[in-house]
Amino acid sequence: MREKAKKLLRLSLGLIFLILGIAGLFLPVLQGILFLLLALYLLAPDWPWARKWQKKLQARYPGLANRLRFWKGRLKGIYGK
Repeated sequence: MREKAKKLLRLSLGLIFLILGIAGLFLPVLQGILFLLLALYLLAPDWPWARKWQKKLQARYPGLANRLRFWKGRLKGIYGK
């Protein structure tokens, strides 16, 4: 039950960030790219198209991908999973 709730929360946040990211591409107030990257990170485990885009971005920007892996490892250490 707990895993199902985490998955639902992750998908909900991913979709919200996706909508904000698309809006941010047209509105000067929001940082569209940041929200789109967060959405890809949250949606990639469940949706193949997000996983595909995430892999393309990791191949294109390997330095950024390494930093993301570093912070992901640090957060796993803090939160235990």
